[in-house]
Amino acid sequence: IIDQIAGILSIGPRVALQALKNTKLKNRLDDEYLASLPEPKIVLLGDLQIAVPFQSGGSFEFDNGRLEVFFLKRDIVRLSWQPGKPPLPYALAQESYPQISIKYTEVADGYILDSGELTVHVHKDGSISFLDPAGTVLRCEAPPRRKGEGWVHHAYLAEDERVYGLGERTGGLNKRGRSWKMWNTDPGLCYSAEQDPLYICIPTCLSLSSLGSYLIFYENYGPGNVTIDSEPQTKGLFQAAFDLGMLRYYFMPGPPERALHHYTELTGRAPLPPRWALGYQQSRWGYTKEADIRRVATGFEQLEIPLSAIHLDIDYMDGFRVFTVHKRRFPDLKKLSYDLNQQGIHLVSIIDPGVKQDEKYSVYQSGKAKGMFSTLPGGDLLHGVVWPGSAAFPDFTNSLVRAWWGELYRDLIRQGIDGFWHDMNEPSSFVANANSEMTLPLSARHSLECTGGDHRQAHNLYGLLMNRAGFEGLQRFNTKKRPWILSRSGWAGLQRYAWCWTGDVQSSWEQLRQTVPTILGLGLSGLPFCGPDAGGYFGSPSPELYLRWLQLSAFLPLFRGHSAKRWIAREPWNFGENALNIARRTIRLRYRLLPYFYTAAWQTSQTGIPMIRPLFWIDPSDPSLWDIDDSFLLGDSFLVSPIFKKGAASRQAYLPAGKWYSFWDRKEYIGPGTVHLEAPLERIPVLVRNGSLIPMEEGKELVLQAFGKGDCSGKVFSDLGDGYGPWRVDSFTYSNGELKQETQGEFRFPYKHVRVETE
Repeated sequence: IIDQIAGILSIGPRVALQALKNTKLKNRLDDEYLASLPEPKIVLLGDLQIAVPFQSGGSFEFDNGRLEVFFLKRDIVRLSWQPGKPPLPYALAQESYPQISIKYTEVADGYILDSGELTVHVHKDGSISFLDPAGTVLRCEAPPRRKGEGWVHHAYLAEDERVYGLGERTGGLNKRGRSWKMWNTDPGLCYSAEQDPLYICIPTCLSLSSLGSYLIFYENYGPGNVTIDSEPQTKGLFQAAFDLGMLRYYFMPGPPERALHHYTELTGRAPLPPRWALGYQQSRWGYTKEADIRRVATGFEQLEIPLSAIHLDIDYMDGFRVFTVHKRRFPDLKKLSYDLNQQGIHLVSIIDPGVKQDEKYSVYQSGKAKGMFSTLPGGDLLHGVVWPGSAAFPDFTNSLVRAWWGELYRDLIRQGIDGFWHDMNEPSSFVANANSEMTLPLSARHSLECTGGDHRQAHNLYGLLMNRAGFEGLQRFNTKKRPWILSRSGWAGLQRYAWCWTGDVQSSWEQLRQTVPTILGLGLSGLPFCGPDAGGYFGSPSPELYLRWLQLSAFLPLFRGHSAKRWIAREPWNFGENALNIARRTIRLRYRLLPYFYTAAWQTSQTGIPMIRPLFWIDPSDPSLWDIDDSFLLGDSFLVSPIFKKGAASRQAYLPAGKWYSFWDRKEYIGPGTVHLEAPLERIPVLVRNGSLIPMEEGKELVLQAFGKGDCSGKVFSDLGDGYGPWRVDSFTYSNGELKQETQGEFRFPYKHVRVETE
């Protein structure tokens, strides 16, 4: 009841009534559609009948299925089981690779395909084994089963095997022990610590055990579940089940760094963001007019707190009509943007996919006339319910729709908007009870590049393709600037187009603790640029909780304060004088560390390796590191151990092997092992790896902080901070009191002086 009342208050009684009507219609349509589908039948694979080798793999015909094994590279193999509709390659950035030759051998129980770096053993019953060059079996799979229009796939896990990834999830870093649904979902209001699914579901798993490691990506965007020994009787069993399509998946052996490198080669690397996006960003659902924005900007300026962006939530629009501006509340958005730019502040505006049903509204008129919106099976226009009430939804699975949608950003760009925030793109449509999903009817029709399909096929793609449409539009109109999009939803390949955040979280210590494993899991799913709403979205945090969240966020890629209406705005001055002073120092530190962050972001764009990494990244062979999800690595040098308990002024943290130094006072710690770290309210524990040179900015001076008594090294990437012009990478080495500098690139060195500090 409380949630229902909160929902009505947030959307208003008129829209709540429309949501009630929409719920009844959606439930009826879904019931009719599901009843029309045939009962899924289990079909076993049968025996192997024919095996045919080819240069890069082999084809295997069974009684009731066909397998193609194809080596894209010597350490990337694609397996495709048919029958079933092949996936459209939305997830892929690279579809073709130079052809390689592999060794194909018939053996007593099947066939062995050996690339020299990876061996695939296809058994005569359809089971599969993957082996490394030493002959160690990394993964064993049972013969898959056809189930209705989809497939069920089983594998056997080693006793000590950990499974990571699967997109945005609650729970710990290791995903063993439960079932995870593959269906992007708006949980409504805020989500609990065990809730599943959430906004970004990606069927990508990184596995790690004493036998080795590997990554597996299921290229299937239909509804599904990944279940990992969720019951005692299924211990050690991994199951991936998809309702639709062929069973296609990619196997990439470890170690984790190599596997992520190959995965992001396949699905795309996140582009280098504009430098301002790594600064502090302020947002609130409740900045309703220009005066609110100017008040916030002035507050930061007067209190000498740096600020890079302010986000405009849905109140800047005219009646929640996307791509419009309310002329009374924001009479001159272009001038507002210009004035803020003079202060170094960029405007980011929210865009939802739902287009208000209004025959006088140009976007609705255009989309309806050109056939840009999703329809019901009979051809009638589909309407859901979102903030403006009844709304149509663009069909982003049509390239013409993506081009049309991309054009709509032009006017906001001309008015000075530098970034876009894509929300509600699971897609979400309001419903009036918890038993109905907040999305479009399953029978909704989508183009799927003119192949045709329903919402079951298009649902998980919706956010990904909205982001693609926006990104490609920004590329066309802002050729001298890098697109920057923040998205709530997406699928595999999202990193090519957008950053993400952890959604509408409650302001609680429990949700603060959940931040770290969620962001680590996103990174291991290929999404390197993400963060939470500092302070939480729903609720009013205490000054202590706000500061601990801000301190954690200062060491994550996305550094944004955001909240809902009716709760304390996350502006630093709203939590008392002491909290203000600590927040000011925390945000200023982030800006001093921008050379480090920008360099780490550049490295991510080149390699696909996430900025935020689990501790096992340092030594995947150390089982003591496999389950740690209350600390993380930032880039190559930092280890961050946030504070998650009310009143805590210290904590225990496990360190990987080697020497580590406190970032704050250079106290030395030795790993492996558990150490005690002080954490007064002013700071959280941050350690630096031995031998690191941490680049920091102090005006036009580059200060290199050296940690360790031996040689120290580090890199600094520099360019204009936006666009596609010249760049440079400076590699520094500090040894025996002497600093050496090697340079690549043509960009002018942006600092007047370089100084080394050792204490």
